[in-house]
Amino acid sequence: MAKAGGNKSIAYLAALSFFMFSSAVSASPSVRGAGDSRISAENIQSRLTEALESVMRGGEDAGAKHLETIEAHIWQTYQALPKNDLGRLPPKGVRYLVHNYFAREHGWVIKGLEPLGHQDANVSAVHDLSVLQDKAPALVESLLEARRADHGLSLSDMVAMVAALERLILDESLTILEAAYSLNLLTPEEPLIEDDLHSVLQSYLLLFKQGLKANLVDGAKHRQWKSFVANRAGQGWRQIVDFESDAVKNYDFAKNHKSNPFEKPSYTFQDASQIVEGMAHSYGKWQNQECHEMKDALMSMDPDGTGRVPLSRFYGTSQTDIYHFTEGKEYLSQVGAYDESAAGGPRVRIANYMLGPSNCIASSTYYSICCISECESLLNQLEA
Repeated sequence: MAKAGGNKSIAYLAALSFFMFSSAVSASPSVRGAGDSRISAENIQSRLTEALESVMRGGEDAGAKHLETIEAHIWQTYQALPKNDLGRLPPKGVRYLVHNYFAREHGWVIKGLEPLGHQDANVSAVHDLSVLQDKAPALVESLLEARRADHGLSLSDMVAMVAALERLILDESLTILEAAYSLNLLTPEEPLIEDDLHSVLQSYLLLFKQGLKANLVDGAKHRQWKSFVANRAGQGWRQIVDFESDAVKNYDFAKNHKSNPFEKPSYTFQDASQIVEGMAHSYGKWQNQECHEMKDALMSMDPDGTGRVPLSRFYGTSQTDIYHFTEGKEYLSQVGAYDESAAGGPRVRIANYMLGPSNCIASSTYYSICCISECESLLNQLEA
């Protein structure tokens, strides 16, 4: 695919702002007159502009590069999906593409875009997402107007939409990071030495993995718990330390040309924020190794190589096995994993079981980290 070059981030910003503004003007009675109605549409455009400008925190070059990366990841799927009469993507296609991108690239299942079997998986359009309802109501309003007008989204619109949604979700990580500072008796206003940075990032990962159950205020309890995990968790703790250490090393390497080699490194809150964003982007793929190990364990129970495990073997794991499967038949049916069609008794479909919500390892307000679907990767290859 040819690249246009130049400041592409501004081009995407202009494309989405124009799309949202024009769709609101053409579709909504509230913006056909003069006075306050005109201000309302301009406010929508202004707020969308602010949301997308936040994507470019690293500077215009970094913002443009990230938007080009998103386009490279979605354009083939966009081309393969059915369009409306205007050659744009209708709401169902938008929903599919947004879910597909985040699930494939980050291992994120956005709440409201869950596949079959996830609790409350009943949202049919992107504008219903709680992260947009809570953080970007103007964007929701514009999406609703576009839907009423059957306007649809172009490729540039989709790139900007994904970038804005990604930015809103990543902002949640900063709340956890601020708590990690406080729980370690540190403040975001003061630069951190490297040892303190590692301590903060380790706390961040522990809090993130706890999800909505995390205690963000009791510092003494958190430090005691972290010490317990460090001393008792063994390989699990080692993996946390290795993951955050690699993230710091990668950040240091990228900033090496700006640092003074004769001074010990120190890290501002902005530095820590950028490291955490990198961790949030890669965490899903990093933890997916555990999903591969679980899949291997299930496949070893499949005597015929059909991708299905006899139910008796699924529940019949021994105490020495790493994985113990306890989900009931009702749950297995809900996620499409329970198969009664095979001769010889019920079986569990490995692929469908892997993608069920019981295998999501972390859950925040707006998304969960789940096993990455190998089927979606194969579909993307076919779409290419």
